[in-house]
Amino acid sequence: MRGVWTAQQVRDAEAVLLGRTPDGALMRRAAFGLAVHARRLLAADGRVAGRRVVLLVGAGNNGGDALWAGMELRRRGVGVTAVLLDPARAHPEGLTALLRAGGRIVDAGAGLVAVPGADLVIDGVVGISGRGPLREPAARLVAAADAAGVPVLAVDLPSGVDPDTGAVDGPAVTAAATVTFGALKPVHVLAAARCGSVHLVDIGLGPLLPEPHAHVLDAPDVAARWPVPGPTDDKYTQGVTGIAAGSATYPGAAVLASGAAALATSGMVRFAGSAAPGVRDRWPEVVATGSIEEAGRVQAWAVGPGIGTDDAGRAVLAAAVADEVPLCVDADAITLLATHKDLRDALRGRPVVLTPHDREFARVAGEVGTDRIGAARRAAADLGVSVLLKGNATVVADPHGRALVHPSTSSWAATAGSGDVLTGTIGALLAAGLEPWWAAGCAAYVHGLAAGLAARGAPAPASRLQAALPAAIRSVRAALR
Repeated sequence: MRGVWTAQQVRDAEAVLLGRTPDGALMRRAAFGLAVHARRLLAADGRVAGRRVVLLVGAGNNGGDALWAGMELRRRGVGVTAVLLDPARAHPEGLTALLRAGGRIVDAGAGLVAVPGADLVIDGVVGISGRGPLREPAARLVAAADAAGVPVLAVDLPSGVDPDTGAVDGPAVTAAATVTFGALKPVHVLAAARCGSVHLVDIGLGPLLPEPHAHVLDAPDVAARWPVPGPTDDKYTQGVTGIAAGSATYPGAAVLASGAAALATSGMVRFAGSAAPGVRDRWPEVVATGSIEEAGRVQAWAVGPGIGTDDAGRAVLAAAVADEVPLCVDADAITLLATHKDLRDALRGRPVVLTPHDREFARVAGEVGTDRIGAARRAAADLGVSVLLKGNATVVADPHGRALVHPSTSSWAATAGSGDVLTGTIGALLAAGLEPWWAAGCAAYVHGLAAGLAARGAPAPASRLQAALPAAIRSVRAALR
């Protein structure tokens, strides 16, 4: 697991480190790492000398990082032009170093001419202390790079994107890559599509950092916890997953959730609901009955997709809640929780995962707002359950304050029925014995990977995503070899 720290946490640690290192040493270390990654981008065709780089230099340390990196690039024969957005506040030592190395300094007007002809633009406009959208003339310069197709390398974070929430409310950088220093920040996982590939440069901050604000799972974390059968296992010991989903109106939800559960683990799946004939036709290995009362014993229920929000839907949810096993609660079941306090209260303190998208979240926990990690944490604490807040960056929080973020640089999973597949997968992991926080986080990881495998560069429906689950699990498990 990788940690993610807020801007304030990083600033506090940096202040301690700065007091222990010679003046300018930390910036030089960061700038050298930035220059290394800039050279990698420039050397895509095998050469660096003779390439052209434009630095967008704001006030403060990010501008200083860009200037010192420009000096390093000049030493490699790169043509470097620095556009000073606030000349009076440009980092003086970095500016001197660049000029001595043969770099060129221009104003914003000349920068508008230089940017379209560059091979790379380095965004040193603002750092982790910046808030709000890009201001002029930075906004025009970034727009010029976009229009000309010039890749942007962001220093620490893409300027104009909030460091702690990833929110964008005006002009902002969309980077091809981001080089960050000392620690990952929330922006790198909440706005991954804005950051491009993220490269972490170690500047010695690690021992000074507090407990992370959130965590990010990697393939080995997921692989180590994904249930696979052992020599003494049978279909019951691996977990029996109950699926209560779909209806005569929405049979697809039942088929997608049940199939996902069957593909996710090697145990057994029992289905309960009026869509039982359709489930049996598509998934003959699923034991399908008409109601929860008829289904038999399960180790977890996944309930909600397509059950409806009328009295019949409420009865389905109430029956699943009454079974007193771990639950994954999704879709219509979340809407029912919003209007039935008795059912909400019955879930408090139990092993439960709620999987709302933003609109469903608003019904049970208020508006999400711009702080997705904070919103998920608040809801988990208020409701007393684990919450998986769906989105391009999926956030999982539990009532104890732990938070996971699963970033995505694509949106292939944004398709009808995708959530039903996720629900069935979480249900299977809960039945296999994973605690809710881990079940939700591991399922989100594999679900996102399956979406990419199913799409392969073109839109794919949820049934293809479901079919790609085994390939995604194999890919994750390969991390243990």
